[in-house]
Formats: sequence, C-alpha cells, structure tokens
Amino acid sequence: MEEEIENVDLFDKKAARAFRTITEVSAELSVPPHVLRFWEKKFSEVAPVQRVGGRRYYRPEDIALLKKIEYLLHKEGYTIKGVQKLLKEGTINAVVENRRNDRDQSAPEAPVQVDEEGLPVEPKPELDSVIAELEEISELLKKAV
Repeated sequence: MEEEIENVDLFDKKAARAFRTITEVSAELSVPPHVLRFWEKKFSEVAPVQRVGGRRYYRPEDIALLKKIEYLLHKEGYTIKGVQKLLKEGTINAVVENRRNDRDQSAPEAPVQVDEEGLPVEPKPELDSVIAELEEISELLKKAV
C-alpha cells in the first residue's frame, strides 16, 4: 500500500510526456492493473512499451485512449464490442466529446442501455415509470445501508 502511495506521488512529479507504469495508470484511472492488461488484449490500439521482464510503460497517447475507453465503459454504459466498433470507425473522440457535452448540459439520467452491438439506445417510454421506481428503490436501499 505504501508503495502504491509513493507511485501516485511520483505520477504528479513526472513530466507530462513521461511514460507511466501500470501502477501509476491504474491509480489515475481508478481501475485495477489486471483490467488494464485485459483492455490491452481487447483493444489493439492500446499498446504500452514492454521492457525486459515484461514491465509495461504507457505513453501519454495510451493513457488518453485508456481514459476514453474507461469513460465509455464505466460512465456511459458501452460494451467492449461497442467501444471496439467506435475505434474501428475512428469516431471514438467525437462520441466521447458529444457524450460529455450532452451530460454536462442535461440533468442526471438513468444508466444508458445498449443494443446487441454495444451502442446506446433510448429506453422505451413505457419503461420510464419502471426505471423511475427502480431508481427510487435504489436510493432507499443506499440510505438503509
């Protein structure tokens, strides 16, 4: 744990263009290192430099892409397949920017549902009341714990 804290401190002191270790990137994105290794397998665009012994060093470009992937997967509800499609089409930057702008301008919304391709779909109007009720139940459960 102490080593982890030291690595986070080092992250703040490194130059913007410096390579980062998996521990540093993991701390910045708040995801475990094994998730980053998994994403490397699923997204060929993420390719950290590997030194002797297999130690990974992430370039600033890798970190920027990982931030977008994390945002779409964890905040916007995309599937891995959906993000892969955006990367293949070259539209990930535009989608992330549009989603962030939409989110900044709108009230809090229900989690995004996705279709079989992992792309977001709007909930059906008849489900709105069910979603609202489930959100209320969720809030009550959070308060009870």
